[in-house]
Amino acid sequence: MRGKFITLEGGEGCGKSTQLKLLADYLQNKGIEIVQTKEPGSTPEGKILRELLVTGDKDKFDAISECLLYYADRRCNLTKVVWPALEQGKWVISDRYADSTEAYQYYGYDKRVPLETLQNLYQIVAGDFKPDLTIILDIEPETGMRRSFAKAATMAVKELRFESRQLEFHHNLRRGFLEIAEREPERCVVLNADADIETIHQKIVEIVEQRLEI
Repeated sequence: MRGKFITLEGGEGCGKSTQLKLLADYLQNKGIEIVQTKEPGSTPEGKILRELLVTGDKDKFDAISECLLYYADRRCNLTKVVWPALEQGKWVISDRYADSTEAYQYYGYDKRVPLETLQNLYQIVAGDFKPDLTIILDIEPETGMRRSFAKAATMAVKELRFESRQLEFHHNLRRGFLEIAEREPERCVVLNADADIETIHQKIVEIVEQRLEI
């Protein structure tokens, strides 16, 4: 039986990584074999692409160059990690996927990359494949940015290329995620990420149990 593909999405500092680990532990305790992944950076090639994409000057790529790098990472992740795991019956949980590309490249940059271009790139790379469930962790950008900068202070490599953008970018980003969720309610669920970690985790567990019938 094919596995399930769950994605966690949201703006900077929304707590995706923490919630992914908690959900993975919960599902493993239920006897489900889990593969954790993230975009960008889950394959050896992806790690190189991640460093290019999330560090350095915020304006070092033009719009199309940046999108192509994200989709190169996505293709590697799908072919080497996600699809093989799903075929083996494993469940895959991803920290970001294609909704992030749309939110950042289209909404965040105020339509810098046409939506049709992003959709065409997705079709080339992934075809009709989509997540079984997407959980969008929604947070006020001001709160998320404070969290993100606090986390970066503890990291050896400062992944602050997007955090360095104006607050307007992050408000556009939030609006993008919410519009995606409104457009695809059968796939997406929005949760308030400005709550304590355990409360958010319990809500995610409830959603996964209801939507994926476990």
